[in-house]
Amino acid sequence: MLCCFCASLRRCSIDCWGHSMLLCSRSMASKTPVGFIGLGNMGSPMAKNLLRHGYPVIATDVFPESCKELQDEGAQILDSPAEVADKADRIITMLPSSPNVIEVYTGPNGILKKVKKGTLLIDSSTIDPSVSKEMALAAEKMGAVFMDAPVSGGVGAASLAKLTFMVGGVEEEYTAAQELLTCMGANVVYCGQVGTGQAAKICNNMLLAIGMIGTAETMNLGIRLGLDPKLLAQILNMSSGRCWSSDSYNPVPGVMEGVPSGNNYQGGFGTTLMAKDLGLAQHTATNTKTPVPLGSLAHQIYRVMCARGYANKDFSSVFQFLREQEDEPEKKGD
Repeated sequence: MLCCFCASLRRCSIDCWGHSMLLCSRSMASKTPVGFIGLGNMGSPMAKNLLRHGYPVIATDVFPESCKELQDEGAQILDSPAEVADKADRIITMLPSSPNVIEVYTGPNGILKKVKKGTLLIDSSTIDPSVSKEMALAAEKMGAVFMDAPVSGGVGAASLAKLTFMVGGVEEEYTAAQELLTCMGANVVYCGQVGTGQAAKICNNMLLAIGMIGTAETMNLGIRLGLDPKLLAQILNMSSGRCWSSDSYNPVPGVMEGVPSGNNYQGGFGTTLMAKDLGLAQHTATNTKTPVPLGSLAHQIYRVMCARGYANKDFSSVFQFLREQEDEPEKKGD
C-alpha cells in the first residue's frame, strides 16, 4: 500500500506516525555510518569527502586494491554490497554502467539481499533512466527508497567536493539525500521523480561532447591557419564562442595547466565513458523519437576513438584524434 504520510510510491509496512519518525530520525542521524559502493576515479574522492565531514564510511569495491587508500583514511572495508547493506541504512553507489548497477543491487551478493526497511539508496552512476526506475521498484518491494543522483564535474570536482548532483526520486526523501550530497558537491538539484536525474545528466553530457568536439575542431583550424593556440583560446574566451571546453578544459596541450591535455590526456573523464553516455543519449532519443543529429555524430566519433586506441584517454583527446586524421592522407600518399 502507499504510505499515507508521504503519499509516495514507497511501499511502507509502518503507520504514518512511524514513517514520520523515520524521516525525522534519518535527518537527525547525521553521523551514523554511510555505505559506499564503487571506489573508482570518482567514487574514491567522494567517499573521502564523507570521511572528512565526520561520517563513518563502510565501503566495498569489486577490485580490492581500490579500497586500500580509503581504508588507510579510516573507512571500514567489507567484501560485498550485501554486507554493506547489512550495516548501513544510507548507501551511495558510484558504478560504471547499467549492468554494474543491476548486479550490485539485485545480484546474488547485492544490496537488496540484505537491505533493511527504510534504507536510503542513492545511485550516482550514469545509467539508463529506465534502469533507475527498475531499481527503484525493486528497492520499494524491500521497503527501501532508491534515488538517482548522477554527477557532473569530473575527478577534479569530486576531489574538491564541487560536484553538481542531479537528483531524481521521492521528493519527501530529498532532504535526507541532500544532507549527504552537499558533503561531496557544491550544487544539489532536485529534478523530479526517479530517472529525471539521469535524464538531466545524459542531456548535459551530450552537449559536453558536442562542445568538446567543436572546441577541438576550432582550435585545430586556428593552429593550421597560423594562430598561437593560447592567443586563440584567449580570444574565444572573451567572445561568443566561449564554452566550458574552451575556458575550463581546453583540449590543446600547453594551453592550460591542471587539465588532462597537459598530461598526455591521462586522468579526467575517459573516452569510453563518454561513448557510453552518448550511447545512452542515442537510446533515449530513439525511444522518444527525438532528432539528435549532432549527438549522433558525436557518438560515432567517440566510438571510432575507442577503436583507435583512445579508449583510456580523457575525452578531450578528440583534439589529438583530429590531428591524427590530418596526417593519415599524407601517410597514404607516401
